[in-house]
Amino acid sequence: MASATANQTFVVVGASMAGASAVEELRRAGFTGRLVLVGAEPHLPYERPPLSKGVLTGATPDTRVFLRDAAFYAAQQVDLLLGTAAVGLDTARREVLLASGARLRFDRLLIATGGQARRLAVPGADLPGVLELRTLDDARALRDALHDVAARGGRVVIAGAGFIGAEVAAACRQLGVAVTVLEVLPAMLGRVLGAEVGAFCAQIHRAHGVDLRLGEAIMAVRGSARVTAVATAAGAELACDLLLVGVGMLPADEWLRDTGVALEDGVLVDEYCATNVPGIFAAGDVARWPYQLTGERVRLEHEDNALRQGAAAARNMLGERLPYTPVPYFWSDVYDLKMQYVGHATTWDQVVLRGQPPVAPFIACYLRQGRLLAALAVNQVREVATLKRLIAARVTPDPAALADAAVPLKSLLPDRGP
Repeated sequence: MASATANQTFVVVGASMAGASAVEELRRAGFTGRLVLVGAEPHLPYERPPLSKGVLTGATPDTRVFLRDAAFYAAQQVDLLLGTAAVGLDTARREVLLASGARLRFDRLLIATGGQARRLAVPGADLPGVLELRTLDDARALRDALHDVAARGGRVVIAGAGFIGAEVAAACRQLGVAVTVLEVLPAMLGRVLGAEVGAFCAQIHRAHGVDLRLGEAIMAVRGSARVTAVATAAGAELACDLLLVGVGMLPADEWLRDTGVALEDGVLVDEYCATNVPGIFAAGDVARWPYQLTGERVRLEHEDNALRQGAAAARNMLGERLPYTPVPYFWSDVYDLKMQYVGHATTWDQVVLRGQPPVAPFIACYLRQGRLLAALAVNQVREVATLKRLIAARVTPDPAALADAAVPLKSLLPDRGP
C-alpha cells in the first residue's frame, strides 16, 4: 500500500500530538512520498499534559515536553512548516492555503489542528494579567506570572474548576500562592465525574487551602492597566494579581468553514478517521468520531486519544481501512493523587464506589442501565488495565460485587471458556 503512494504528497496540518503521531506512523508503515507537517506554533510537537503541572512548578524543564528533536524529523524526511498557520482549504484543487499566502498541494490530508482556549465573554476580559493555558507559550507566560505573584505574596483567581483549573490550582498551592477558584456549576468536575465524586475533589482542594466557590460566575474583570479584581454574580469583589481562564476549549476548525468539510463542534469523521471529502482525514482534539461502545459521536480532548487516533488515521491514509475503536483514557495529577479515567460517559444512572472517598485509593464506576461505561481510578494504577477490559467487554456487573474491594475486578470479566 505504501509503495503505491511513493510519488504522492501527504500533508498533516497541526503539529500536535495527533499530527506528530500520524507523521511517525506514516514513515513506520513505509510511506516514502513527500511528508509535510504544518504547525501554527513555532515549536516542534510537544506534550500538553505537563503544561498545567510540572512546567508551572518548575519540576518539568521545557525541553522535556518535546516529543522529538529536529534531527528526528530531518532523518525521517519530514518537511516542517512551523510558525505557519493554515487559513483555508481548496478541496477542488487539493490545496491548503497558508497564512503566508502560499498554497500547499496534497494527495492526502490529515487535519490535526487541535483546539483553542475558550474566552470569557465579560467586560475587562482582555486586560493584561488575564491569561489562558493551551500552548507552551501560554504555560511559560503563566509560570513566570505565578512565580512573580508568589514572590510578591499576591493572589490568583481561576475561572473554571475543570481539570485545567484544578491542576493549576494545585500548582499554585505547591508554589505557596493563594488561589480562589470560581465555578459556575454546583459541583467541581460535575459534568465528567458527577456530584458525589466532584464533592470529594472539592474537599481535597479545600483541604490544601484552595478557596473554591461553586455556583459562582464572573460578571466582570476590574482594572485599568491590568487586572486587579473580579466581580462575581454573588456580589463579591475578589482582588487578584492574575486571572487564569480555564473554561474549556473550542475545536480549531474555523479555517475549514465553507470548504465542504462537514463540521459539527469539530470535524466529523467516520470510524476510519475519514471526513466526507475523499482523501481528507482528521484526528485528535478537533475530530468528532463515532464511539463504538455507545454509538454516539464524541470529540475527546485527551492526549492518549490524540496519540492513538493520529496513528490510526495514518494507517487509513494509506488505505488500510482499520476502524478506530479505543477505550478512552486520560489522567490528572493533583497533590498526591493520580486520577485515571477510562471509558466515556456523559450520562449515567448509577455510580458505584469501590472504596470510600475521601479515603484514597478508590474507584468510581459509572453505569447506565446496568452496563459499565466508565470508571475513575484514584491511586489505583494497577486496576486501570482491568477496568479497560471490563468496559470493552460491555459488562453488566453485579453492583455489590463491583463495590466489594475483596472481589477481584478480573473475576467480573466474561468467562471466555477454556
